[in-house]
Amino acid sequence: MLQLLPALSGAALAQPAGEAVQAAAPEDEKKEDAAPPQSNDKKTPLARYVVVESPVNDAIFRHVRNTALSLQDQASRENRAAFLFLEIRPGQSEFHQVSGLAQFLSSSKVNRLTTVAWVPETVTGNNVVVALGCNEIVMQPDASLGDIGRGRAVDVSEEQAVLSLVDKRHNLQVSHDLALGLMNPDVTLLQVSIERDGTTEKRIVTEQQAKVLRENQLAIVDAQVIKDKGKAGLFSGRQAREQGFLVTHTAAQQAELADLYRIDPQSLKVQASTPESKRVRLIEVTEIIDPVLESFIERQIQRALSEGAQTLIFQIKSPGGYLISGTNLAARIAELEEENIRTIAYIPEQALSSAAITALGCDEIYIGPSGQIGDAGVIQKRFDGAFERAPEKVVSPLVQTLKSLAEQKHRPAAVLEAMTLKDLQVYEVRHRDTGRIWYMSEEELADKPEWIKGPLVAESREDLLLTLQGDRAVELKIAEAVVEDIDALKDRLNIPPDVELKPVGRTWVDTLVYILNDPFITGFLFFIAIVCIYIELHFMIGFFGICAALCFGVFFWSRYLGGTATGLEMVLFLIGIACILMEVLVVPGFGVFGVTGGLLMLASLVLASETFNNLEPSVNSQKLVQALSMIGLPLLAVIVSSMFIGKYLPQIPVLKHIVLMPPTNRHAGDTDSLQLRPDLVEQNPLGVGRQGVSLTILRPSGKARFEDQIVDVVTQGPYVQPNTPIEIVESRGNRIVVREQDPSASSTS
Repeated sequence: MLQLLPALSGAALAQPAGEAVQAAAPEDEKKEDAAPPQSNDKKTPLARYVVVESPVNDAIFRHVRNTALSLQDQASRENRAAFLFLEIRPGQSEFHQVSGLAQFLSSSKVNRLTTVAWVPETVTGNNVVVALGCNEIVMQPDASLGDIGRGRAVDVSEEQAVLSLVDKRHNLQVSHDLALGLMNPDVTLLQVSIERDGTTEKRIVTEQQAKVLRENQLAIVDAQVIKDKGKAGLFSGRQAREQGFLVTHTAAQQAELADLYRIDPQSLKVQASTPESKRVRLIEVTEIIDPVLESFIERQIQRALSEGAQTLIFQIKSPGGYLISGTNLAARIAELEEENIRTIAYIPEQALSSAAITALGCDEIYIGPSGQIGDAGVIQKRFDGAFERAPEKVVSPLVQTLKSLAEQKHRPAAVLEAMTLKDLQVYEVRHRDTGRIWYMSEEELADKPEWIKGPLVAESREDLLLTLQGDRAVELKIAEAVVEDIDALKDRLNIPPDVELKPVGRTWVDTLVYILNDPFITGFLFFIAIVCIYIELHFMIGFFGICAALCFGVFFWSRYLGGTATGLEMVLFLIGIACILMEVLVVPGFGVFGVTGGLLMLASLVLASETFNNLEPSVNSQKLVQALSMIGLPLLAVIVSSMFIGKYLPQIPVLKHIVLMPPTNRHAGDTDSLQLRPDLVEQNPLGVGRQGVSLTILRPSGKARFEDQIVDVVTQGPYVQPNTPIEIVESRGNRIVVREQDPSASSTS
């Protein structure tokens, strides 16, 4: 978490344990702590709250350790007090696990932290050792703590380990003898008052130790048994607080901790323990970010969520890609916070341009030692192939998006803006009252006098797009930490080492979508579809029409899953087909319906081929040219191919029997004996009202016989079956329009 918390009171800093921690700090930290008291008292403390589930295992240990180290680093960088609250849950754990955790909590690795054990309910057994490793213990008044051996004395080796821990005097409320009483029922504990130099000092001692004190001539003015021999060393929060040992404070509920330590109640939000490994999914982003990859990642996210994933890790190795795709992905990932999904970006190498924007949508960012993030400048390609910086109207919406992501994910907005604005200079600033370190631009500082301007961030020099690497990304509060590899990331995220993070794999559907979205494959689909339509007009058997429909169906399906097509394009295409059918079947002729249908189909194919937006006009123009080329080139290829198809198709042995050809024999009364007169192609003597009979099915075109002449005709209404009486209703050149003859009129004549 990068959000910092309210100031710690001077009273809390004055606790003995706090003094012990400061005394153990390295020399350079002591110099930082030597700042004027007034300034230090006003500094906002950092705080984290972790629930120590039972049983304590490796995952719990890693979670507490990583949280503590992260808090320690932040406290050191900002010279601020910090609290780590550990809620100790009842249960039983292996001794070596709790001992290791307690040793870590009392080590110099976290000497800048004040560790506080919160015990809201009775805890016995080995879990008590974790509380003994903390600087302070806070208990619910009716809760009890102790009886480590649960009615029996603990093993000698375990006893020595606990005594060694307590003898560090890490918690001044827990003494050597008190620890013995917590571990061994046979130990009698006394609380004695010793008078020395006019002052009275209270101690918790064993019966044997009390004898030693008397032998040393110390004046014991009062002695009270707090634990008899044979009874478990178990003390309630109320008893311990009244008699002044074991606990520092008592609290009826967790919320009172905020008042006791003068911290923001929001800091007591539980830091979730180790995520279940089966609920963690890895999604790889390793290609150019475009609409196809955008749609693929969205499907992976949905697939992971449907499997119950609660943590998504995006492993990003990408040089960038389309602006709109990167911002869409960032917005989609950021929205997962509302669904309580934890999102993590892992950048082992690079996440530049739109890939950087995608990463900034995640809750946390972890980066490799040589990993890079930034350089999100917007460029556009001119028609001559040269690149240039995008105009202001394209950059401004991106800047607003980055500001929104910065606010939502608690990162410095100026640092994010400098990734896309060359002339923006970023400065390190310090809050005048709290000492908080942040990063702002000159414009931000102008409205915030409480912030003191510091040095310029070197990476934001003029004419440079800000790019950060490794540790520098952590310092500027963009990344959480530097991790060496995926195993180190798992360790940071408390994922057991034996759990293998496998990326959400591509299904055969994903692979097929990638292939079908290739421009060459798309053009080939169009070519096949148009060829099938052309052949269908010759065969009139329906098979090739179905093939054409399948080609267009596959095209729209692949583009829908590829993210460039929506239901709108499909509806436009279907309306276009309906208009053309209306022109052919209902209103014959090439008119309004035919032209409208053709344009709608063309528009739907163009819109489905690319994603257009109002941010990049020049890019949209290039996409339009590419889409038209993808449709025009196959159409040109079909025109060339049609010449060969028309010439050689009737000669193919298998197909020549179904091609509509006129009969060649000359037997009277036999329709096969009639020949198509060539002169009918040039001029048509048949007039309106002439009656004949259909030779083939008219749907709507086909062949008909008028006496000894066979001609091509088009039906005006519905399909006409073969050998059906017809009459001519329109005759213009070689275009003859017919309709089925009215039976009543025929019989009358």
